[in-house]
Formats: sequence, C-alpha cells, structure tokens
Amino acid sequence: MKWESNVWMIILSKQLYQATLAGNETAVAEAIKEIHHTNYAPTFYNDEQALRYVIKFAYITCVDKYLKIEELPSGHGIADVVYLPQRRTDPALIIELKWNNTDEAAIKQIKNNDYPAILKNYAGEIILVGINYNEKTDSHTCKIEKISKQLPF
Repeated sequence: MKWESNVWMIILSKQLYQATLAGNETAVAEAIKEIHHTNYAPTFYNDEQALRYVIKFAYITCVDKYLKIEELPSGHGIADVVYLPQRRTDPALIIELKWNNTDEAAIKQIKNNDYPAILKNYAGEIILVGINYNEKTDSHTCKIEKISKQLPF
C-alpha cells in the first residue's frame, strides 16, 4: 500500500536523521542503502543523480527544520547538498556524495574546498557527511565528522 510505504519512509528518515546527529556511520549507510534499493528502478539505480535523489528523500523529515540547498557554490567547488537549520539549536549538515570512490574522499573534498565557509552567517555545529556508493559491490559507506564554526567578529 502507498500509505504504508509513505509511513515507512518517514520512520526511516527520522531514524536516518537521528543516526546522522549521533555520528552513527553504519546506520546512515544502511538507511541510505535501503532507501536507494527501494525507491529506484534498476535501470536508473547506477546513476549519480539517483544518489542525489535518494538523499533528498532520505532526509525528508528535515523539511520543517531545515532549508535544503543543492549544488551550493563555495568559491572552491560546489557542495552537493547543504541543510541550513531554521533553529540555532540544530546543526547544519553538509553532505558530499561520491560514486565509485570513498566516503573519506567526500569528507576530504568538503574540507579542501572549505565548504563550511559558505555558511557565512552561521555559528554552531556543522555535521560533515560523506556518502559513497560503489556500484560494483552495491555498497554504501558513510563518514561523519563534526566541526564547530564561530562567527568572525
């Protein structure tokens, strides 16, 4: 049933968000894998855009708490997905996606390109999330790091 599927997706999204906040990389990778396997036809599964759409659906419970920005230019590159919190008590999320690479490479790109600097007027915790999908092994991996950002004045 469609209704049951929607309820399941919301429950899984809440679990994914909580796992992200907790830094539980294994749980995040498993949730992404489950959503990726469930919501995409095999002909479109091995496509980088499919992974981006998975992320959009995976963090659907953030819709009321965050402003989601895709492809946010940083001056040194483009962050795949950024979630800016509406309340200062919630952390910002910077998500970088990799395809047939590593989750560590995604985190390295976030740091090397200084993606947190694009959050000019934001001070607080920022959760860096690197997600990789390996199509040969059909596996998802995740690396999470937390940083704190202060305003420059």
